[in-house]
Amino acid sequence: MTEEIVSYGAAQEYISATPKFTRKNSMENTGRFLAHLGWPAQNCKILHIAGTNGKGSVCAYLSTVLKKAGISCGMFVSPHLVTMRERFVIEGEIVTEEEFVEAFCRVKDCLDDLPQELQKISYHPTFFEWLFFMAMLLFEKRGVEYVILETGLGGRLDATNVVKDKKLCILTSIGYDHMEYLGDELTDIAREKAGILRSGVPVVYPYKQHGVAQVIEECAAKIGAKTVPVEKAAIKEIKILDKTIDFSLHLNYYDYIGFTVSTSAVYQIENVSLAVTALDLLADSRITADILQDGIRETFWEGRMEEVFPGVYLDGAHNIDGIQAFLETVKVHACSGKRKLLFSAVKDKQYREAAQVLAGSGLFDEIGVAAISGERALPLQTLEDSFRQYTGVTVRAYDTLEAAFTGMVSHRSDKDKVYIVGSLYLVGEVKALIRRSGHD
Repeated sequence: MTEEIVSYGAAQEYISATPKFTRKNSMENTGRFLAHLGWPAQNCKILHIAGTNGKGSVCAYLSTVLKKAGISCGMFVSPHLVTMRERFVIEGEIVTEEEFVEAFCRVKDCLDDLPQELQKISYHPTFFEWLFFMAMLLFEKRGVEYVILETGLGGRLDATNVVKDKKLCILTSIGYDHMEYLGDELTDIAREKAGILRSGVPVVYPYKQHGVAQVIEECAAKIGAKTVPVEKAAIKEIKILDKTIDFSLHLNYYDYIGFTVSTSAVYQIENVSLAVTALDLLADSRITADILQDGIRETFWEGRMEEVFPGVYLDGAHNIDGIQAFLETVKVHACSGKRKLLFSAVKDKQYREAAQVLAGSGLFDEIGVAAISGERALPLQTLEDSFRQYTGVTVRAYDTLEAAFTGMVSHRSDKDKVYIVGSLYLVGEVKALIRRSGHD
């Protein structure tokens, strides 16, 4: 056992430091290290999810329904909001600190005893690879039946794509993000995401962008993967209420079935439809219509139009497509007072374009900006300038996120609504702030 790493905090610090001394590894070498670990969880039924927006939500819906059906399931998602343990969910619960440390030490021990071929290249897992390896070890130890894997970035070259066999693949909404790695065109991005497909394995995807759908279908045809598009015509009777959304979805086995989603986020209609279609394809007798409906209704996913206080919403939208989807929900929220926006972002995102879209929407009466922590944080002046050039409404720059949150939330009236958006890192910091203040 690794002696120098004995605490959860120390394990977290080690993993967090890996970007400073590692580089992206080839898929072959990532696979070699997973083989060195013994191919953990290789006998599980793997559901692999890639896409630009909605991956985490789809994973959450899948996980909750499987748990509701009494089916053991492990889920690996990213990023985390507050604690690294959030990335590993088994039976609907994040793993314990003890389980985290044990899995960490298993990876570290194998790293200290590398096979010759990996020693020659001084192999070391990247930040994401390390967590992926831990996930597979955790799922193996707990003996789960299903494993839900969310890609970290892209698909074709993502560490999670080294898994040999998959039960089913899901591609969520494709949009513009990480273009420096995936390409500048949606079709290029879609092709990279479709790299997770496998011969003979069904792939579920939304049919809403013809060019994107065409790429997915071409990639599937080349390897003999079955395509299962979810079309808009399959979704009917949408009823958006104050805190829930009702709609009906056409399924092959059940025809039309009604669902209630416990959120006001309009974009979750598509994510639920993808998850339910995938679950229907599993043809598992334990997943009944009642289980599907109850599991979807009971799913809660943090940071996705999450109402943390009455009239105060957190949303992790961090790219243009996500921002536009966020605004569609803001539009349907009844508000007799003022709408206030608190925004922050990281340097490598399309923050100027996001500011233009948000300010140009005309939906907000007041805008606040604050820098989040970390090296990737966008400077406060840059945030402020990005908004001022696109709007005439009040733009307030706050020295700290805590000051911004306190100022905008504490001084709202009962009729006002406050929206906090721009980055999942922002969501995480606000969640941590709320917990520290004892309001969780």
